[in-house]
Amino acid sequence: MEKDLTGLLVTIPIIKTIGANNKVVTDVVCDSRKVSVGSLFVAVNGVNVDAHRFIPDVIAKGAGVIVCEVLPDKIDDSVCYIVVKDSTIALAHIAAWWYNYPSTRLKLVGVTGTNGKTTTATLLYELMQLMGEKAGLLSTVCNIIDKTVIPAEQTTPDPLSLCRMLNEMVEAGCKYAFMEVSSHACTQHRIDGLTFSGAVFTNLTRDHLDYHKTVMNYMNAKKMFFDLLPKSAFALINADDKAGSYMIQNTAARKLTYSLQSMAYYKCKILESRLNGTSLRINGHDIEVMFTGRFNAYNLLAVYGAAMQLGCDSHDVLVAMTQLVPVAGRFQTLVSPRGYTAIVDYAHTPDALINVLDSIKDVIGKSGNIITVVGAGGNRDKGKRPIMAREAALRSDKVVLTSDNPRDEEPEDILHDMEEGLDSELKQRTLKITDRKDAIRTATILAKNGDVVLVAGKGHEDYQEIKGVKHHFDDKEVLTDIFNNER
Repeated sequence: MEKDLTGLLVTIPIIKTIGANNKVVTDVVCDSRKVSVGSLFVAVNGVNVDAHRFIPDVIAKGAGVIVCEVLPDKIDDSVCYIVVKDSTIALAHIAAWWYNYPSTRLKLVGVTGTNGKTTTATLLYELMQLMGEKAGLLSTVCNIIDKTVIPAEQTTPDPLSLCRMLNEMVEAGCKYAFMEVSSHACTQHRIDGLTFSGAVFTNLTRDHLDYHKTVMNYMNAKKMFFDLLPKSAFALINADDKAGSYMIQNTAARKLTYSLQSMAYYKCKILESRLNGTSLRINGHDIEVMFTGRFNAYNLLAVYGAAMQLGCDSHDVLVAMTQLVPVAGRFQTLVSPRGYTAIVDYAHTPDALINVLDSIKDVIGKSGNIITVVGAGGNRDKGKRPIMAREAALRSDKVVLTSDNPRDEEPEDILHDMEEGLDSELKQRTLKITDRKDAIRTATILAKNGDVVLVAGKGHEDYQEIKGVKHHFDDKEVLTDIFNNER
């Protein structure tokens, strides 16, 4: 693909241009290793690396256009330099220009919040597929172009990858696209070049404070998404979350609410809960779904509301919702031959853990014990570690603290931080087993008929990251092997 540079010059605010601007661009890149003859290179001053230092290298490789915030010391007369205030923002708009503004050629809905992003975005994708519509998905678990699955490396990809995949969705005939919008993506301006048809806010609790430093910074990062929405879009918020109204304070989009507890545009009531499903009443209509827990009722209500705002028929949506199945690693239930139930869930924040454990307790009552296996990630927010352990111990009959993704930290140090949240009484019902496989096996040995073993924290992940290396590890696989040996 080739494009005339003059088309780009009117799409981004430019401080100045140096050199011939009658260039033909053959590629747009922000990774210096991918530069070829005729490339337009955007020098992004990133979190870890300032790409301005690679400008001489990319020119040597044949880059014809350089977008930068600061000019290099040596100017090459054969190169066009475009100086901008913020190359990160420029990259988002350049990516959209390069791929012919794909977000305007389909209905793009973003989902943001601490918990429920993956489930809500994925279920919206699945819903449209069930109703015969072509759709795409950009999520933590995977990216899907119609029915072609592409592994996901991060929650929200870089702008070039985003626009490339959205363009591929358009070319595949997709009418809709659903994506998770992370707080990192907002502050790093990865979504600035996109036009959204709608946005969903799920909830907000403590997370990513290793990056954002304060809850207010984290909340404002989420709010940036809603501030970007056009007047033609919808902004659907969880009215039961106190941060919901804050998200839409300055949005131009039409404001809508969903709730299980208060007055809202979309309402839901839980009629009956089971470990393998729930009876719901949504805006006066009763349905059976294959999901458990209040948090999933919220997710499904958000799905219903977003589908309504996209113009879908209510009856068709409700019928399709009865056929939806849980997302990988989100409250996935497995029944042991010995009669206990194991649940694999991605819960890796205190609030998510509380939601899952409360949902289990609501279903089983006093008929069985809850045994929870939980850890915390290394090189991440240390403040939530003692909170995670305490909430798990308060809501479980037995807790096994174990390794999650220790990354560059020692697992024992992480477990020590978690244990700081336990008083002497809670410590009596808690074990520390560093090896995750041994921890899961121990929990299953402790379980009796009617009990529930919750394995929390990793969900869909099929690896453990230790000292920079990803080792294969899948909670569901470990449980399946244990069950096979129980037969």
